[in-house]
Amino acid sequence: MKEEANILIIDDDEAVLTTARLFLKQKFSYVHGLSSPEHLEKVMGDVPFDLVLLDMNFTKGEDDGMEGLAVLDRILKISPSTEVIPITAYGEVELVVEAMRRGARDFVTKPWTNDKLLTAVQAAIKIMSSASDPVASLDNDSAPVGQSRAFKQVLQTIKKVAVTDASVLLLGENGTGKEVAAKTIHQQSPRATGPFIKIDLGALSPSLFESELFGHKKGAFTDAKADKAGKMEMAQGGTLFLDEIGNLELPLQTKLLSALQNREIARVGSNQTLPIDIRLISATNSDLMEGVAAGTFRQDLLYRINTIEINMPPLRERAEDIPLLVQHYFQQHKKRYKKKHLKINKECLDTLQRYPWPGNIRELAHATERAVIMSEGNMVTAADFHLVESPDEEDSLDLKDHEKRLILKALERNKGNITHAAKDLGIDRLALYRRLEKYGL
Repeated sequence: MKEEANILIIDDDEAVLTTARLFLKQKFSYVHGLSSPEHLEKVMGDVPFDLVLLDMNFTKGEDDGMEGLAVLDRILKISPSTEVIPITAYGEVELVVEAMRRGARDFVTKPWTNDKLLTAVQAAIKIMSSASDPVASLDNDSAPVGQSRAFKQVLQTIKKVAVTDASVLLLGENGTGKEVAAKTIHQQSPRATGPFIKIDLGALSPSLFESELFGHKKGAFTDAKADKAGKMEMAQGGTLFLDEIGNLELPLQTKLLSALQNREIARVGSNQTLPIDIRLISATNSDLMEGVAAGTFRQDLLYRINTIEINMPPLRERAEDIPLLVQHYFQQHKKRYKKKHLKINKECLDTLQRYPWPGNIRELAHATERAVIMSEGNMVTAADFHLVESPDEEDSLDLKDHEKRLILKALERNKGNITHAAKDLGIDRLALYRRLEKYGL
């Protein structure tokens, strides 16, 4: 089944345009190609694009990327929520950094492999989907999605800490909105005009850690075909978000601590140091104090990253917010899937409010989208939400249903800790991440 996403590719090389379009059409619901940005406003006015893959040069003889940067600004002016991935040539480090500073997400280098292209596109779309999660913007014009005391306390803390440059540690189970909280802090900070750069340490191979975080020089290792800026360098003047920091191995913790203490980095393969000016936000579903006691997490690093701690409450502790959250996603997906006459009744909302939501807000958002898609007629029912612990579900012979239920139970038993849940399930952490992605948890 194709993933629901509208993707626009802008590239003057017809071969590149055709190849990328044909490949991505196999994976996503709508893919459109443009060989020139001339009619960009009209095309983006007709279709709400989730993602734009943008070549950075269009005029022969021009290779400084200034055209691409101008188009990037146009895209974000038309649709600030659209994710943009620049397509660059090897070695265009400064161009990539400037594109990130202006709001681009990641980048793809020519020539690419299909796997790398797909990974970048899926990651950007996932980030856009999570951007509407209900750790609401604190702008006066937007209403927070939630009225519970627990939720309001989180918002108050975010508002206080956002205006400072203090390091923040976000704690909570998977799906509670830690990344959205990090983005909200960034958006409300003096660094809001700078980049927001994320690294998922839970899904990052230890062998790639230094290259991903600090960057590398051409020839530093076998696949280092060009200079590459690391995420710390890309986050200059903005915010660096380290997700799943509790999964970072001890030797890598030491390297991270050194960079944070010295406020400088060196790319792999280089002796030249670069000063860094970033605001650090970290997140984990692990008990880091327990890790310190067990010798798996450095106490000095913990002190460095948690000037302020914010605990994101699980959805079961803010059950009064569930009807509001369901309505939030319901309206969003009604519009997306062109079902404007669809309604949801109070009985259905009452059923959803009683459900424990072990996957938290992420599970609720996924279930609501599914309900909108699967609904027949003009009324959504509780059955459309396909809640995994409903009575009918226990009798299901569908292996997918049972696997999803076991994953949710393992996460609930381990309070969202991925490493411990994977161990209980008898699989490795990366395998569990793939299944979480598969089931939208």
